[in-house]
Amino acid sequence: MSSGVFKFLDTRCFLCYSAESRWDTLALLSITRQKQEKLCSIYLKMKEDSDETNVPECFISDHEGFLGSIKNFIKDFVVTEIDINGQYVNTAAETQTSACASSHKHSETTADSLENSHQSASQETGDSADCGADATIPSPCSFDLSVILGQAVSEELEQFVLTLKDENTSKQELSLGHFSDKHHRANVHRAVRHRFPFLMTVTIQPEIRVREDPDYRELSQLVSEDEAEDFFRFIDAKVRGSSYTFGPDDNKEHRTAVHHFLSRRFGKLVETKSFVDQAKTAITVRLREQGRPKKRNAEERKEEEVYTAFVLCKENLETLEAISYMAAALGVLPSDFTYAGIKDKRAITYQSMVVKKVSPQRLREKSSEFESRGMRVSQILPVSEPLRLGRLQGNHFDLVVRDLRPHGFSDTHSSSKNSHSQLTTLVKEAVENVKARGFVNYYGPQRFGTVQSVQSDRVGLALLKEDVVGAVRLFFTPEEGDDPQSQAKRHFLQTDNAKESLALMPSSKARERLMLRALNRYGTGPDGCAQAWLSLPHSTRVFYPHAYCSRVWNEAVAHRLTSLGHRVRRGDLVWRQEESKNPECTGDLPQIHVVTEQEEQEEVFSLRQVLLPMPGNTVKYPENSTGTWFKERLSRDGLNNCRFRVGSLKLNLPGCYRPLLATPHNLRYQLSPAGGGRGEEMEGSSQGDGQLNGASEGKQDPLTLTLNFDLDSSCYATICLREIMKCDP
Repeated sequence: MSSGVFKFLDTRCFLCYSAESRWDTLALLSITRQKQEKLCSIYLKMKEDSDETNVPECFISDHEGFLGSIKNFIKDFVVTEIDINGQYVNTAAETQTSACASSHKHSETTADSLENSHQSASQETGDSADCGADATIPSPCSFDLSVILGQAVSEELEQFVLTLKDENTSKQELSLGHFSDKHHRANVHRAVRHRFPFLMTVTIQPEIRVREDPDYRELSQLVSEDEAEDFFRFIDAKVRGSSYTFGPDDNKEHRTAVHHFLSRRFGKLVETKSFVDQAKTAITVRLREQGRPKKRNAEERKEEEVYTAFVLCKENLETLEAISYMAAALGVLPSDFTYAGIKDKRAITYQSMVVKKVSPQRLREKSSEFESRGMRVSQILPVSEPLRLGRLQGNHFDLVVRDLRPHGFSDTHSSSKNSHSQLTTLVKEAVENVKARGFVNYYGPQRFGTVQSVQSDRVGLALLKEDVVGAVRLFFTPEEGDDPQSQAKRHFLQTDNAKESLALMPSSKARERLMLRALNRYGTGPDGCAQAWLSLPHSTRVFYPHAYCSRVWNEAVAHRLTSLGHRVRRGDLVWRQEESKNPECTGDLPQIHVVTEQEEQEEVFSLRQVLLPMPGNTVKYPENSTGTWFKERLSRDGLNNCRFRVGSLKLNLPGCYRPLLATPHNLRYQLSPAGGGRGEEMEGSSQGDGQLNGASEGKQDPLTLTLNFDLDSSCYATICLREIMKCDP
């Protein structure tokens, strides 16, 4: 066979050797020799499709552009959030940037030494800071025992747990130390119970001791250890209206024993019932609506209502990663933090946040701990309410593009006396064009994931087609290499054994572990895979269909510009209310206007007012060839009758509108030699003769471009750079 060869691993999967000279895993429930050639060709086609560019090469300006590199240093990419009132969240951005940057000497750190900043939403992130507040993916709650207890005590506790299981005794007890601060004691209790639901903590002030919970030991004799752990987490959370369902159990006597135990030990708090679903019987536990309320004193009730706002400066950290650490250090949940938008990882970023149940004083006390992790908090003050996602005007960017050179660059250019002058002309033309005309408002590659071999939009397509099993398989597609995460994913695809894969999966991969835990409990068939998706937060699930719709939107923009040109045409959709800067995701149909033939001839509207819809069940499509293209494109993916609702996964995509073009505001730029010298600073249409201070005779240092501009929320700075440079930066 010309397209590839096979290497069998077992009856469930095989490896396909592709033209990329690597082995890729294809897992199937069963496989026969007669299907090998067909399956391999399908798989290679899938790989070819998944490697297509996420961002089409279609631009609004026709300048030549230039080459260069970004993010060589963390300080080369600085993002400052612009609040809803149009103010930078950090008014002393330059001073703060210097302070935050110096804490880790990032000027010595190159981009090659950093992790990849964006993974697909199935991994760690959604959109980056680059794109504002287009989506959010909250991380599951977590507590870092090494932070709360200290590394030594945390390790001692881990060993104590192993000893408990090995020696099968409940008489042992461990002291976790003395804690004089009541907040610290509360953090210890919550963290230990969250990490080890089978342990109970006892305070003999100021000492905290830990021992095995005898109720857990008894329940684990009736159900699996995983179920017992999950049940105790459910009890500990005490979320009113919530429920927990044990695995299917066809043994009536055994179910009776479980009912009796739960009634005896937790009867005042919960009620239990056996339900039959698809011929399978299982016990569901619900918290009683009139259950005994948790007693809180006046001080605790007052603390529940405390909100503290602050500005977070972080370096080389994802927003959710930073929140997870701060939550553990403060003894609150990640969900107690609210923010206006996700920010980039490989950057220095400033953003507003609000944390619940933490006073300004407590936050200040933890500042030194945060600094050791590349975070600084400032402008700490009490507020009356949390932040809402999307409550920002946009982001301000301070970017540095290094090693500038023309397209088609060769070494002979470096010794040319006129090379800097010619390059300066190219740069000025490019920046001025984008300042005047804007840029095509594509979703950036971060939207789709730049690391996963199968990207998040492919997972989203499978979910929209209600192929939950296929979506799970795509979700667990491994990367190249033998890192623990890829090993665990590969093991799952090869063996279909979720329990063993869960043991291999790193504890930091919360989403993968949630999925595997559900697959272990409910099986890997359609029902089990649906439960696995439901185990993820809704905002995580919905990200994948959104990623698919974003890819379609990108392709639609390229088709619109290629087929209909750069003028407004009859049937285009436009936004008529000029006072609203960003109509995206308004869903307000009366404000969307369809351009008439007369309006096209009279050029009533500009291209900046043209919108394209994100596919969904409430949007209007253009009434011209672009609308036809949308229908054909969705039909090609098998979505011609798609309602953009997946009831079994509680997903509903109404759709929204996104401007075809975006414009950088307050744009300034400066060219300077890499070897030093201030260079030439330019703003707007200012003119210069192209001569740069610090340039030497003969062979000259490479040029560096510094850019400063604002973008509306949900716009990507990397896409703006792409239009300027006419290449992927």
